[in-house]
Amino acid sequence: MKFWNFATIKNENDNTESVELRIEGEIVSNDDAWIYEWFEIEHTAPNAFKDELSKYKGKDIIVWIDSYGGDVFAAAGIYNALKEHKGKVTVKIDGKAMSAASVIAMAGDEVLMSPVAIMMIHNPLTIASGDMREMRKTAEILDAVKETIVNAYVNKTGLSRDKISSMMDDETWMSANVAVKNGFADGVLYEDKQIEVSNIKDFAYNRLAIVNSTNEAIKKLFAIEKKQIDNSEDLEKEKLLIELDLI
Repeated sequence: MKFWNFATIKNENDNTESVELRIEGEIVSNDDAWIYEWFEIEHTAPNAFKDELSKYKGKDIIVWIDSYGGDVFAAAGIYNALKEHKGKVTVKIDGKAMSAASVIAMAGDEVLMSPVAIMMIHNPLTIASGDMREMRKTAEILDAVKETIVNAYVNKTGLSRDKISSMMDDETWMSANVAVKNGFADGVLYEDKQIEVSNIKDFAYNRLAIVNSTNEAIKKLFAIEKKQIDNSEDLEKEKLLIELDLI
């Protein structure tokens, strides 16, 4: 089962042609692709993608992305192929561009997101075993891999490396408008008038911030229990206000 679908689209206005394709399923290495093909599981592998893309040199490309992500090295191969493509690359995210899929999205000359789409960036992950030396070596490798991912985000957004690194540490989830505000996307699909990004509040979901906020509220509840408040009505009001903070 192919993970993508190339379709040639003819523009009736100027008689030009563009190519539209979809990236769906898990992003996998070339070595693992045969497993997904055997079980007919949707996937994306760089070699097959690059072979097909090479047939459309010079044509404008529209890349639709709906993927949870996967292998970061495979994503790097697809990112490079799109950056090297001789023609405009427009990325459209209609569902999700998470983890490694968000790296691929950064290859677009223009990145557009559906108003119901989501983008997520985080630190690279792996599974390791061994003694303390092997664990330290694995951590060093992850640090190096993170630097390569930061490069892609910085090149697209113009944000500082420290800012991007912090967003990855926190595992940041962004709606279309927030992604535009932060420079990860250039516009929102299906909207005749684009929202003024300076007016958008940054409601990016930050898992660490949510956990910290919850912990602080719980600490306040414990503190109230220790207080000797004579007026029980005041105590109940204070508890209610803190419980509302947890919602």
